[in-house]
Amino acid sequence: MISVAKRAVILVVEDDVLIRMDAAEMIAAGEFDVIEAANADEAIDILETRLDITVVFTDIQMPGSMDGLRLAAAVRDRWPPIKIVATSGQVTIGRDDLPDGGCFLPKPYSPAQILKTLRGLTAP
Repeated sequence: MISVAKRAVILVVEDDVLIRMDAAEMIAAGEFDVIEAANADEAIDILETRLDITVVFTDIQMPGSMDGLRLAAAVRDRWPPIKIVATSGQVTIGRDDLPDGGCFLPKPYSPAQILKTLRGLTAP
């Protein structure tokens, strides 16, 4: 019997549709499964129904009830095994701004940067 490795599921949270589509395409090309959300509220709804999400890849500056940093804190409180990657082209964050184990990628990021980060977080 051949065993098929399960692909890690990445939730991309980005309010700019073109950036979200681009990030999702880069991540999918790296052999990850991708789910997209336009804001933190949509991401929380998805997280409440999906048990297979491994990483939340979120923009920091988003409209809605919470930004990416508040989303990261909510994910860490409610779904501690899920890893966090936060991105921004306008703000720089400090070590204490993300939960333990969270990563920050400044925009613009390259496919190589995204995939290296995600592979590091999802390696067995």
